[in-house]
Amino acid sequence: MAQYDKADLERRMHGAVESLKGDLSGLRTGRANIQLLDPVTVEVYGAHMPLNQVATVSAPEPRMLSVQVWDKSNVGPVDKAIRSAGLGLNPIVDGQTLRLPIPDLTEERRKELAKLASKYAEGARIAVRNVRRDGMDSLKADEKKGEISEDERKRLETEVQKLTDSTIADIDAVAGAKEKEILGQ
Repeated sequence: MAQYDKADLERRMHGAVESLKGDLSGLRTGRANIQLLDPVTVEVYGAHMPLNQVATVSAPEPRMLSVQVWDKSNVGPVDKAIRSAGLGLNPIVDGQTLRLPIPDLTEERRKELAKLASKYAEGARIAVRNVRRDGMDSLKADEKKGEISEDERKRLETEVQKLTDSTIADIDAVAGAKEKEILGQ
């Protein structure tokens, strides 16, 4: 049975684009949004966990986020994780609640956010290239088993490359639009 599955490759590449959109939706340009903290992972109980699995995040004011930590012993790790996430947020600890004032968007802050958006886009590109590599490897395995001919493998490799190129173009378009929004252009 052939290993190559074009529908699976398309699904996985599309998943990388959707993941990027989710990451970029967390980059807000001046308003508090709980999705801003989606990329934050906290090291607690000997494992890395998403912030929403150790605390409740809310936006009580337009320029303030509130993080209610469930376990008192996790306040320190949550504070550390938010500070080190590269989001430019400095939590104010108040018991088991962390308040995160959303800073005004200075030119420097806009550049930081644009850099973070570029980092997310590069991660998505890498994910797509990994999917392409998996597809190419399965095609070579199928050819080695004698399930497809060399010509068929080359034709399918061209298809995989075209799919990769179009997906990376989608990623570039999504990231470029977000960077323009962040930079106010």
